[in-house]
Formats: sequence, C-alpha cells, structure tokens
Amino acid sequence: MATLSLDDARRRAAATLRGAGASDAMAESTARALVLAEAQGLGSHGLGRVAQYATHLRNGRVDGAAVPHLAKSKGAVAIVDAGAGLAFPACAFAIDDAMRRAGEFAIAFVGVVRSHHAGVIVDHLRPAAARGLVGLGFANSPAAMPAAGGRHPIFGTNPIAAIFPRRGGSPLLIDLSLSEVARGKVLLAARAGKPIPLGWALDAKGRPTTDANAALHGSMLAFGSGSVDAPGTKGAMLALVVELLVTALIGANFGFEASSFFVDEGNRPGIGQAFLLIDPGALAGRDAFVDRLEVLVGEMLTDDGVRLPGARREALLRRAELDGLTVTDALLATLAP
Repeated sequence: MATLSLDDARRRAAATLRGAGASDAMAESTARALVLAEAQGLGSHGLGRVAQYATHLRNGRVDGAAVPHLAKSKGAVAIVDAGAGLAFPACAFAIDDAMRRAGEFAIAFVGVVRSHHAGVIVDHLRPAAARGLVGLGFANSPAAMPAAGGRHPIFGTNPIAAIFPRRGGSPLLIDLSLSEVARGKVLLAARAGKPIPLGWALDAKGRPTTDANAALHGSMLAFGSGSVDAPGTKGAMLALVVELLVTALIGANFGFEASSFFVDEGNRPGIGQAFLLIDPGALAGRDAFVDRLEVLVGEMLTDDGVRLPGARREALLRRAELDGLTVTDALLATLAP
C-alpha cells in the first residue's frame, strides 16, 4: 500500500495518459476528474480507470489529439463534439458553454456527442452550482442492461445526476446509475476475484449470476428489480429516457452501437452526455429557492439517520485533501512514477 497526495496522484495519472498519447489538456482534465472521484471514495470511477483509458488511447479507441468544439448552436441549446477524445475536456467545454447560455436565457441544454466514459456525472455540474445554478446531467454508456422483460443488453447503466446549490453549505449531490449497482463495482469485484450479490446481474445466457466475470460478459439488472427473473421496469424505463435524451435528441450513438469500455479492442464508442442548467433567479428567485431548499433540508434532518446526498462524498474529499489517498501496490504500478 502507498499514500499519495492529491497533487501527486494527479501528476501520475496525467503522466500516464500523456504517455499513452493524450494531449496535455486532455490528460490534465481527465486526471483531475479521476482523482476527485477517488478522493470521494468512488474507486470504480477513480484511478483504476487510468489504465483502461490509456489502453483505449494506445489502441485507437480514443483520439488523444481531439479538441472539443461547438458543433451546433441555437439560443439556449447547443451540441459539443468531443472528437472521439476522452470525455472530460468536452464535458468541461459543455458546462462552460451552458453556464454562459443560462446567464443569457436562464436555462441551457448542451449535449456532448462522439464521446467516451464521463466518470462521475455530478462532478461535471459542480462549477454550475458554484454560480448558483441548478444542474441536471445525463449520460448513456455501452449496452449493459436489457429492456424491461428482455434478456440481451440494449441500454447502458445510463446515470442521472442533479446538483442543487445551498446557502453557506455544500450543494446537494445526487448521482445514480440506473442499474442495481454501477457496473464499475462489478469490474472491481472481477479484478479482486470476488463474487457479487445475487440480483446484480445476469450472465451471457440471461441467467442470474454471482460470478463477476460472467456478469461482465452478460448484463446488469435495472434498479428496482423485484427478482432476478424480472428486470426492474422502472429502472429500464428511466434508462430508455436517458438513452433517448443523449442519442436521438442530440445525435450520439446508442449503447448497443458502442463496444464495451471493459474490452481493450473495439470501436470508438461515440456515446453522449447532456447537461441542463437552470437559473433559479428567473423562477421563484435565488433567495426564495435557497430558503425553501433549507426548509426541506431541515425537515429531512429531523429524523435521525438521514444523510444529505453528497455529504459522505464531501467528508471523504476533505479527509483526502488532508491525508492523501491510500492506493494498493497493484494500482500504483499502473501509474507513472
């Protein structure tokens, strides 16, 4: 085991990505996002992704020289082309553009196409919350989940995120994948040679499994599954909503058209992300919004055991800023010295 400061972890991650062919801007942006995830206790979207991204860069599944650019723009909406690069520079570009549009129109919807894995979706929304904006984020991913009643993967785990700024406190951070668990947790279990709980996934033949490797070659169960024999209708329907928002609406690839992130060879996934920003000042008013939000938070906290969404992540982040990150020797070996 080793302990890395956040700065050292970012430096090592960026150097690894540059060595695989990423531009300086792409490497730095991606390293910041992955270390932020790791510091929040989200290892499935943290430093363990560096080796995966580096392999995709070397194998041509990602264009390391890509520069995101505005592909289409009209009023409060726009599309950003990630250029088949890693998603993080394109998502940052999209959020910057969306904040500008929300400043002009009070609302903005900006999509990202020809993209890649975007990590922790709510983290992209943090700059918007810092400006007092409410943010929603959506992303699709390579097929991992069947439609309701189906057996073969069609939808990705398709996360939904939301951020709500507060007065004098950390924003509420809501981020959830629409599978029973994030697929990254299955990957971590497979790497560790550990089983997964029954009810997380099906194998390639559509049978319930506790074998993490079999699950990676099969499909995830949607959240809200009543049983392993009946994938959750609610989760699958929400996955369909997200899929259409970031594909048919903005022009990204469907999940079933993208090769898995968990294989070295494959196509450039070309999946999408989309961000919706809203200025509360144009509606109830910023002061009224945060006042009412605090009333709700206060009511929630009258019950013992209620934890505000994002509170644990923020606490872990503050601790990591002081104490650094503890990483295994195996993980350290995947990073540049």
